Amino acid sequence: MSEGIPCLWMRGGTSKGAYFLASDLPEDEAARDDLLLGIMGSPDPRQIDGIGGADPLTSKVAILSAPSHPDADVDYLFLQVFVDQALVSSAQGCGNILAGVGPAAIERGLVAVAGDETPVRIHMRNTGEIALARVRTPGGRVSYGGEARIDGVPGAAAPVALMFQDIAGSMCGALLPSGNAVDRIDGIDCTLIDNGMPCVILRASDLGLTGQEPREQLDADTALKARVEAIRLKAGPLMTLGDVTEKPVPKMTLVSAPAAGGAISTRSFIPHRCHASIGVFAAITVATACTLPGSPAAELAVLPTDGRFLIEHPSGAAEVLIERDENGALIGAGTLRTARKLFDGRVFPRD
Repeated sequence: MSEGIPCLWMRGGTSKGAYFLASDLPEDEAARDDLLLGIMGSPDPRQIDGIGGADPLTSKVAILSAPSHPDADVDYLFLQVFVDQALVSSAQGCGNILAGVGPAAIERGLVAVAGDETPVRIHMRNTGEIALARVRTPGGRVSYGGEARIDGVPGAAAPVALMFQDIAGSMCGALLPSGNAVDRIDGIDCTLIDNGMPCVILRASDLGLTGQEPREQLDADTALKARVEAIRLKAGPLMTLGDVTEKPVPKMTLVSAPAAGGAISTRSFIPHRCHASIGVFAAITVATACTLPGSPAAELAVLPTDGRFLIEHPSGAAEVLIERDENGALIGAGTLRTARKLFDGRVFPRD
């Protein structure tokens, strides 16, 4: 490792992360995780001795390899490297980092260019599902420049369309793992739901909030965070996730009526800090919850007529497309993200 490890550092959606080939990392998981902790500079609140950005959104890793699924072009394993703990978790996927997987797979020669736009079928190893990413590749190369804009990211870039199927119950085994649209935990109505990301969705007002509070205010409210965490720990077993004390799921999402013309407003904890925006799969899961009669989200939501849900968050809104069959059953969901290559080189782990 003294010569460094090939690494792509990319922005995917509203996150940043290190993209590696599996062949460049140790096969042993413990050795791999120890290496990644050193690369990111964890555990340290500043991650001063690594490339992590002192925030869960900038301490992420994508590991790419040849496909192990017959319907995929590339395998993608997401790892969350905790900032201030010596923990690396594969307990969830990440739809934002997913946005960079298609471009990274092409950059690394795992997927061949197929014209001006290259479809990349991605096997998400964290959950087993397949995502389809469409990457702009004019002239035989990935194009990062474009006109697409997403809230939470300044400027514009080339769009990366992401579509998903069969993601209900991705980690919990069912869309509603408890069998209920509403469960009551510590006196609070909650929807325990997994449509790509296990989430606990509850009204902000039930916690004495408007739901429009800035991220910094929520992060500083230790009493609120303790109450939210207590609910999360009880929700874990109900969602078939077991003891979630050291797991990044389920995500806790506080919802309120939309304030900027969207379908619903959110404040999402991931799980112990308030998200600057909202994760892709969490946004899809929240949009799904908006369609469940009697749920906290449905009571507050303004449902769109065209299936395009704008999920408001602290830095704007995320667009989610929900597809249904003629009987109203969910058959797919998608979103539009952007990605950008920030650097391509070698990263040097600590000794």
